[in-house]
Amino acid sequence: MRTDCGCGCGGDATRTSAFVRPRFFAGQLLTEDDLSLLVEYTTAKARLHNRSLYGPGVICGLGVTCDPCGGGTVAVHPGHALDCAGNDIVVPCTERVDVQALVRERRISALGVDCGENCADNADEGGRRYGLYVRYRELPVEPVAPYATEEPCPSPGCVPSRIQEGFQFVVRCDDFEDHRHNPGTRLLMSLGDLARADRARTRDRRLGHYTDALTVASLATGRAFRFDAADAGRYATALAWLRENAGGEGPPSPPTAREMTEHVRALAAAVARYDTYDPAGQELLGRDYPDLATVREARGVLGTACERLRGADMEASWPDPLRRTIAHAVVTETAARVVPERGDPDAPWEVRMLAQGTPLAHALRVEFRADLGLIREWLLCRLDQAADLADCALRTDAAAADVPPLLPPPPPDSTEKATVAEVQQIAEAAAALGTALRRFLTDAACATLNPPCGDCTDTDVLLARLELDGCDVVRVCSATREQVLPGGSAYGEWLPKLYRLRELAERVCCLPVPQHQKPTLPSEGPVARPYPDDLLGDWPRTGDLEEMLSLLLTPAPGETPPKALHEQVYTTPSEVTDSMQELARLRTQVSDLTAAVEGLRAQLGSARTQMTHLEEQVPERLGTRLADLEGTSDRAADQGPDQPDQPDQPDGAPEHGAEPAKPPAKRSRSPRTRKPGETP
Repeated sequence: MRTDCGCGCGGDATRTSAFVRPRFFAGQLLTEDDLSLLVEYTTAKARLHNRSLYGPGVICGLGVTCDPCGGGTVAVHPGHALDCAGNDIVVPCTERVDVQALVRERRISALGVDCGENCADNADEGGRRYGLYVRYRELPVEPVAPYATEEPCPSPGCVPSRIQEGFQFVVRCDDFEDHRHNPGTRLLMSLGDLARADRARTRDRRLGHYTDALTVASLATGRAFRFDAADAGRYATALAWLRENAGGEGPPSPPTAREMTEHVRALAAAVARYDTYDPAGQELLGRDYPDLATVREARGVLGTACERLRGADMEASWPDPLRRTIAHAVVTETAARVVPERGDPDAPWEVRMLAQGTPLAHALRVEFRADLGLIREWLLCRLDQAADLADCALRTDAAAADVPPLLPPPPPDSTEKATVAEVQQIAEAAAALGTALRRFLTDAACATLNPPCGDCTDTDVLLARLELDGCDVVRVCSATREQVLPGGSAYGEWLPKLYRLRELAERVCCLPVPQHQKPTLPSEGPVARPYPDDLLGDWPRTGDLEEMLSLLLTPAPGETPPKALHEQVYTTPSEVTDSMQELARLRTQVSDLTAAVEGLRAQLGSARTQMTHLEEQVPERLGTRLADLEGTSDRAADQGPDQPDQPDQPDGAPEHGAEPAKPPAKRSRSPRTRKPGETP
């Protein structure tokens, strides 16, 4: 057989790449190599079928029972088993196995070291537990003397002419390897640590409630949000409840705080939708829904409820920090955007977010930035370690997501306003990473339907668990050993799930790559947006993909649980996180300074343009006229105020004894008023 597996990219072979069998023809000189190759070919093919099609375990028989005479001996009855290398282990007759002798042999082979405390964890009063295994063994037998050959170094003496297949019994600590394949194990290899995976998935679900709302808020500039009968119903119900429960002394209890926050969010969303209409639209809404006549009262009730919720124990009311931040945003944004008499017209993005029932506070924007970075880092880390990725463009798309930089934690109850650029960047990054995360989970779930070929490292087959007390075997248990099932032991664990998984795979796998569909807005009129009732409640994971993941990760009754992947988790030191936050603040300051410098440059350029335009509009003769006026003022200054007036002289006749008057000096035109090409 050939074992030179090659793919054109180098590497060592780990499995047989091709089977080679002899081909006979007339006149061929047959040697021992030809006949040995034929035997090796048929044996290797049989082992391949046993290993891949059936898997290791007991096929039939091989029951282990107590010896009738007692003591440290058990009886192994005839049967057939397969080891993980595909070897047939056949026990033709009942065998009496001396367990104590096998234990002593193990001690000798281990240099006098017993199995240790792990072998006696479940023993009572010093009892010991071992596993009885059967091992495939080959023995060369029937030696014969070979005939003389012309080889320079012939084999001396006799050479075995047969290979006898047999077996050997061994005892080991009760820590056998389970060869049964559970698809959840493969899924865990793709997901890694489940706690970290769930952290990324939960933050993606929170961002999913805001992605479309952020997109609509950035696109619906100056547009009203439709106020319909459902909004009127929430308005009336929430206002009635808050009238009775918003007042009172002292902070509300955690259950009351949770219920009050939900009613505040519902009433604030309805009032915010009302505020997005112009006065004419509000008047029309008032005629259609008479309850809106109490909007002023609703603002006051909301203010009272928000003041009382500020004193509530938020950690006890909302143990989940993700929902706690949303609840805090409900209180902060309602008090800042809705409670004032005319709302907050200077914060259009925040009002539109509150009108959709998804308040966007400063603290929540900071958390969204951190969540996007966490999801992207986890996704790229898992993609770097994925050995069987089938979505070839996934890593490129995930790395191309434009994640906004981190920001330092804001002060408590901060109402800093958002910009349209920030809202759009968070929405686009959330949509891109959310789609990439679902593509990765789909790829990982679908890959579990292809059972891998396991590497064989332990060829012993467990027959029974033995419990010894002193030198006597007191109990034999064969119920938990591996069995060769129809379809193989690799499939036997999840055969009950296989049909449902294949049905789900037809609807999940091999479909076009999912794309995020942005919400579309009507060309005119109010924008219709649903109200998310479950924003602060449970976030159920539904759909075919979630059902597929649940089937793979949740063990059925009696099923072997999937093996979790233990990987080292690195914690970032606090000095590094503080430096990152300081760097984020410096980046923000540099961005502000850059924007200010660009604004000054724009103003300077505008001033230069205006100056050039004014110079071009100055009349050409204005320079000459100014020079004449300046010359006249100079002569008047030379005469002085006390000098008598001179008699009138004829034109062109100079005064007797006086120098002729000089013509006024012609002033040179300034470079700004000089025409192009004119010399000074």
